[in-house]
Amino acid sequence: MPKYIIERNIPGAGAMTSTELQAISQKSCSILNQMEPRVQWVESFVTDDIVYCVYIAPDEAAIRAHANQGEFPADRISRVRTVIDPTTAEN
Repeated sequence: MPKYIIERNIPGAGAMTSTELQAISQKSCSILNQMEPRVQWVESFVTDDIVYCVYIAPDEAAIRAHANQGEFPADRISRVRTVIDPTTAEN
C-alpha cells in the first residue's frame, strides 16, 4: 500500500500537553480501528504549529475519510514516491 505524509496545521501543537496528545492519539486510533479499508498510522512529528503524519493507506480518499471522521485537519496530503537515506549515497 502507498505511504503518505499529511500536513495538519494545528496552531500551538508544539505546546500541547502529553494528556492532550494522548487524547488526540486515542481518538485517531479508535477511528482507524473501525475503518475499512485499513489505514495505518505509522508516526507523527509535532512542530510548533504543524503536525506531520506518516500513514499507509490504499488512497488519499481513505486518509481524508479518517480526517473527516476525527475532525482532524488534513491541509496537505502527499504520496511518498520513494525513500532515501544516507545509504542511498553509497555505491
